[in-house]
Order: sequence, then C-alpha cells, then structure tokens
Amino acid sequence: MVSSQVLGERLDVTPAQIRKDLSYFGRFGKQGRGYDVLLLLGRLREILGLDRTWRVCLIGVGRLGQAIAEYGGFGPQGFHIVAIFDSDPNLVGRDLSRHQVKHVDDLEAFLRIHHVDIGIVAVPADAAQGVVDRLVGGGIHAILNYAPMLPHVPRNVAVRNIDPVLAMQSMTFHVKNYQTSAK
Repeated sequence: MVSSQVLGERLDVTPAQIRKDLSYFGRFGKQGRGYDVLLLLGRLREILGLDRTWRVCLIGVGRLGQAIAEYGGFGPQGFHIVAIFDSDPNLVGRDLSRHQVKHVDDLEAFLRIHHVDIGIVAVPADAAQGVVDRLVGGGIHAILNYAPMLPHVPRNVAVRNIDPVLAMQSMTFHVKNYQTSAK
C-alpha cells in the first residue's frame, strides 16, 4: 500500500493533486489506507496503453535513426520497430537492427498491408513534412518527430516533437538561475 502523501512527495506534487488526478480514471484507493501498489500500477499501465504491444515504423536511417533503431529500451516497454525506411539508395536494402531498410516510397503501401501504430520521423527538416504526410496518408495517428520543424497534421493525429536544442535551452535557463541564486 502507498498513500497519496508518499506519492506526492516522490512526484513533488500535493497529495490532493494525486487524488484528483487519479479520480479522473475511477476509484483506486481507500480513504485512510491508500492505494494497492500492484493494482494501481496495473490500472495505470492499462490507462496509458502500456499493457499491450505497439508496432512502430522508423523513417530515417542517419545517425539519429540508427541510434533509435538499435536502442534496446523500446522492446521491453512494448514498442516494437517493425519496419525501417530511408530514401538513400546506399542505405536501402541494408540490414539494421534485424530489419532490412526499405525505400520510403514503399511506406504507404507497407502501412496499408501491415498494422502500424506509431511512426518515428528522424529525417532532415526539409524532408519531414513529406514523410509526415505519407504516415498520415497511410493511417498513422501517432507520430514521434525528431526533425527540427513543426509538422502540420489533421486534428486526429498526435505529434510529439523532440527537439534536443530546445531541451538544452531549457537546461541553460536552469543552470543560469542556479548559478545566480548560488552567488
């Protein structure tokens, strides 16, 4: 068992916020006793969709794409890369992380035949919107975008943009303020 007090301390939020957030999804705990940890974990995994396997395709096999393809942390969490695409003729046909790299021109046909849940875009900015359009045209409704641009998508498509430069800039703000307050 764990209390909302302990959860709040670990997550740096108030116990009231923990109770309020969890209440959006139903009843999890008992007043005065707290939450059954295993039951709560199982229910949260179900709510977040982490209780199943998700099929992913990767587009872009540059340095970043290769690192994503070879990252071993996806599989244990239920994310399985089922296909890898690129436009470079020197890369198409090569084996990467137990997959043969396919040409990006084959992406939509592949998506029509094979069920894929999530697309990962790891291409240069000037190619990203075209890749996103192909993913959307192939029925993908969730895209993880590493390209340094904000793609335009229909409302029913979720895009998560990962921009390492913006992340670093947020860190410089933190470091600058820490250094200023430490003086």
